[in-house]
Amino acid sequence: MIVNGHVIKPYADLSDANLGGADLRGVDLSWSNLFDADLRDADLRGANLRGTDLSDADLRDADLRGVDLSWANLGGADLRGVDFRGANLRGVDITVHCGEWCDAHAMRGDDDA
Repeated sequence: MIVNGHVIKPYADLSDANLGGADLRGVDLSWSNLFDADLRDADLRGANLRGTDLSDADLRDADLRGVDLSWANLGGADLRGVDFRGANLRGVDITVHCGEWCDAHAMRGDDDA
């Protein structure tokens, strides 16, 4: 699969990629490098992002429902408005610059957030 000129596959180097608003439902990007990537408003429902480096990525308003993020690195990622319901967050490095703008309910995966 090619999105905005980028090959979407496991172990891909997509650092600094512009994937904002992309339909990435169900894709396998396991163990990929998405450092500093633009994923604003991207639809990643059901995607496999296991072990993926999403550090410093812009994930504002991305849909991550049901995503496998186990062992992923979200350090420094912008997570405002992200929907994590049903996501696998086991072992995630979430050392983020979250502060007051993180929605604690969404981070827990509450259904009524």
